[in-house]
Order: sequence, then structure tokens, then C-alpha cells
Amino acid sequence: MKATSQDPDVVGGELVFAGTRVPVKSLFDHLEGGDSIEDFLEGFPSVHREQVIAVLEESREHALAVH
Repeated sequence: MKATSQDPDVVGGELVFAGTRVPVKSLFDHLEGGDSIEDFLEGFPSVHREQVIAVLEESREHALAVH
């Protein structure tokens, strides 16, 4: 399952969870606001837990990459 997609015709080209119109940014906004992953998934039932985990893992890899 693909975690994300980006299309200029979907939500103005923002990075979204694949198969949805839910921007990835909304996940980080919820987490920064103190919500859990479960809270986020309850609010956005079209997003799958595996997609959230994949986005978080990719973000972690990027953050820990040595530049």
C-alpha cells in the first residue's frame, strides 16, 4: 500500500495520504496538538494505520540522516 501521493488536482497539490484527500500535514498538526495516532485515525477513517506508520518512519529516517 502506498502511503502518500501528490497530484496538482487534489488539495492543491499538497502531499496527501494515498487514496484520500487528507493532507499529511494534518497528521503532524494533530500530533503537535497532543493527539495520539489513534485519535488521528478516528478523525480520518479513510487513512490506514500502515500509512501513518510509513509516513512517520520516512520522517524519522529523514531527520536522522547524516548530511
